[in-house]
Amino acid sequence: MEFPTIGAKIEIQSYKHNGTLHRVWEESIVLSASSKEIICGNDRIFVTESDGRKWQTREPAICYFSAHHWFNVIGMIRDNGIYYYCNMGSPFTWDREALKYIDYDLDVKVFPDMTYEVLDEDEYEEHAKLMEYPKVLDTILHNHLAEIKSWINQRKGPFAPTFIDNWYDQYLLYR
Repeated sequence: MEFPTIGAKIEIQSYKHNGTLHRVWEESIVLSASSKEIICGNDRIFVTESDGRKWQTREPAICYFSAHHWFNVIGMIRDNGIYYYCNMGSPFTWDREALKYIDYDLDVKVFPDMTYEVLDEDEYEEHAKLMEYPKVLDTILHNHLAEIKSWINQRKGPFAPTFIDNWYDQYLLYR
């Protein structure tokens, strides 16, 4: 599989389990790309929702996508620290059009002090019934939810103390 080149501008698309487009981030700059992960950065980019609504992000962000884990992580750089938004979703795919993944509703919001809360459990339950998520998928997602909590507690991967800052420095070189 061919991956985007470092410095390339890519679109990020999230879908729902039933194949419908959920959200599109218009432009992120690739900072690292391999068969295991893609790391990219963006700042004040436009996001389009499935209903056509458009909004703009408020701060610089470093995005971590894995080909093996059922989550992705967005580190948002704010004046009072780094906030993380973690989407429980399928491992990414890349098809030259965009980086794509399936969003499974469950989210984890992590605060600068590394405390966190799980969000949208009710939305997950509703969509699991509506879109008939298989039991094996529910097991995979809950196992990976436990894994991301472990990563947060261990300050592992994108939660490591210098991860976001180092990648943001790289992002500034391409901006």
